[in-house]
Amino acid sequence: MPRLSVGDAAPDFSLASSDSSPVSLADLRGRSVIVYFYPAAATPGCTKEACDFRDNLNSLASAGYAVLGISPDNVDKLAKFAADEALTFPLLSDPDHAVAEAYGAWGEKKNYGKVYEGLIRSTVVVDPEGKVSLAQYNVKATGHVAKLRRDLGLD
Repeated sequence: MPRLSVGDAAPDFSLASSDSSPVSLADLRGRSVIVYFYPAAATPGCTKEACDFRDNLNSLASAGYAVLGISPDNVDKLAKFAADEALTFPLLSDPDHAVAEAYGAWGEKKNYGKVYEGLIRSTVVVDPEGKVSLAQYNVKATGHVAKLRRDLGLD
């Protein structure tokens, strides 16, 4: 799938969240939104990344950013993950990976010599008008939020 670039229109979506309510990107128009894609809830790297977002949420919100995490996990798994890690931002379920595909966050991966299709850890920042202001692919779970803060000029 093609990856998004700065200036592209961010594909709209509406997905079920960890509390089962729908969350739509269109409902957040007028705000900057950090949309991050992670492979699987409650795994070591994804837990580290989610907790980094949780720990930086107040400063991101003060700078005008909302945070949405998206994975292929079902709503029940996301709800448990959110409760276990005290995550206070929406985790969204994309079981058919349609949103990940639209954002270029689904594609070929390699692990221990094996090639397969899967979720590519990625972050896309959407500006208040719905345009991509930053797109990062193949990000590292550890240290990603600190790098993102630097890239956004928040540090």
